[in-house]
Amino acid sequence: MQTSILIIYTGGTIGMKQDPASGLLKPFDFNQILSEVPELAKFGCHLDTYSFQPLIDSSDVRPEFWIHLAHFIRDRYDDYDGFVILHGTDTMAYSASMLSFMLEGLTKCVVLTGSQLPIGMLRTDGRENFISAIEIASARDAEGHSLVPEVCIYFENKLMRGNRTTKFHADNFAAFSSPNYPPLAEVGIHIRYNEPAILRPDWSSRLRLHDRLDANVGLLKIFPGMTEQYVKSVLHTEGLRAVVLETFGAGNAPALPWFLEAIGECTASGIPVVNVTQCRAGSVNMGTYANGAVLDACHVISGGDMMTEAALTKLFVLLGESSDPEVIAEKFGESFCGEISLK
Repeated sequence: MQTSILIIYTGGTIGMKQDPASGLLKPFDFNQILSEVPELAKFGCHLDTYSFQPLIDSSDVRPEFWIHLAHFIRDRYDDYDGFVILHGTDTMAYSASMLSFMLEGLTKCVVLTGSQLPIGMLRTDGRENFISAIEIASARDAEGHSLVPEVCIYFENKLMRGNRTTKFHADNFAAFSSPNYPPLAEVGIHIRYNEPAILRPDWSSRLRLHDRLDANVGLLKIFPGMTEQYVKSVLHTEGLRAVVLETFGAGNAPALPWFLEAIGECTASGIPVVNVTQCRAGSVNMGTYANGAVLDACHVISGGDMMTEAALTKLFVLLGESSDPEVIAEKFGESFCGEISLK
């Protein structure tokens, strides 16, 4: 039976063409995508396209966009076997993380991809990213199940779990990395799927949407010389409900009395504080060094090996569904969709 894939263009570099007169990049009519990527006609699956109106620069992504996108997928979920989302690269890791938490019970492949150069340019990386993303989204096992029933990012020959990714390079075609989790697939002459790394759902499960998001989350990056006034301005933000603390190394922070007092007051008042490392890879372990243990004593929650993007978006979902800080702390330590490695 022929598979059916829905291609959703939300905006971003991949859907741009250079205006001959001005030289500026402008979105083209995405209904004419076959003229830009004629290889699509060779696919043995049915392809439908939908272009968001208005298109959005990914730097402008907000929770309302995620809710709209998740509802759009939910409303068409039974009509398609997989989804390819074309998205700007700047916030792609945030969107992939958020969709992974919003789309519970996913049994189909949702692939986000894009490009560093517009698809209408000669040296574009968009064409290969686009074609491979469609092939992956349509791939089936012998029983007809999706080979990768997850929210993923495909970029520069690698398929990565969406909530494990971060954008680490502004210029290279290999713009994304998944430092704490192996690729779900690698693309060369053949597509090599890393089956042990891919989540296997209950195939009979129905999609459940988590669309109540609360974005009252602060992000505090620790750095040498930060002032008491700065830290307290973040922690005393009106309406603040949770904080992601980006710490040094394995989860260490200054043992300054005023800093620890401010963090302790925060957690004591019912505002969860999550500890993630600002390193590009690795995990938080607050039991390794004394300067990590002081945070543990302040009841800071370990983010383990989660990416900042995943920690933030996971809190958006948890805060939208509960006002109990103990419930939020407990659920944050659980793995919903492979976003954290459990001991």
